[in-house]
Amino acid sequence: MNSARKTYIIANWKMNFTPGEASLYLHRLQSRVERIPRNIQLVLAPSLISLQSLSLQINRRQFKLAAQNFNQNDFGAYTGEVSVMQLRGFVDYAICGHSERRYKFHETDKEIGEKVAAAIRNGLTPILCIGETADERKNHETATAIYAQLAGGLHDVSEEDISKVIIAYEPVWAISSNKGARPANPGDIEEATALIRKHISRIYGKTTAEEISILYGGSVNKDTAGGFLDVKGVDGLLIGNASLVADSFCAIIDIAKGKTNER
Repeated sequence: MNSARKTYIIANWKMNFTPGEASLYLHRLQSRVERIPRNIQLVLAPSLISLQSLSLQINRRQFKLAAQNFNQNDFGAYTGEVSVMQLRGFVDYAICGHSERRYKFHETDKEIGEKVAAAIRNGLTPILCIGETADERKNHETATAIYAQLAGGLHDVSEEDISKVIIAYEPVWAISSNKGARPANPGDIEEATALIRKHISRIYGKTTAEEISILYGGSVNKDTAGGFLDVKGVDGLLIGNASLVADSFCAIIDIAKGKTNER
């Protein structure tokens, strides 16, 4: 972790918890999580149906909220959709291009780029998720996949706005919910974050590449979190399954706090 950049611990609850369960879980987290250092930001991404009620309950000095997904249009005839504009006031962050949106719901780089731009336009911080598949890695196409997803996701992001973006490297082959997933090793992650910063530097300049926050996601749990946070270039974690259990998630938070104290 870089001492000049904030550490982000982001919990993606995916399609889990009813609003009542989410409320009880948030209460449990808030009662267990002690004072958070100013250089650590904790973010929770519940299901859309729970966002409004949790926004009234949450202690924003401890946690911020994020949307898991949204429509890139501010308003219009899009039955069943919710725009990022409608989420303003409830959330501070918005996940864009999670691998499950890309590969299960077939979102394109163009659509994801429009979502990133929509989040910025509406005053939210987009968390742009990128990462190669197992086949792309096997065929030595990791760099090509990363560059293509970055180019699409940041297509409409200006030099002035790039500082508002967080990037999450989440290799599809390492996500624990995928069949046959295996954890990434530090070398894999360091190589990928270096590729990301190289591409950002090429478009937006060296200073921006050094300052942008890059997170890692994929089979993160209390046993692996410390090692992932030690990887050069990693500024935090995007956590799935392990964020659904209070003991596990709180342990990861404590690990992050310990790492920042070591700086």
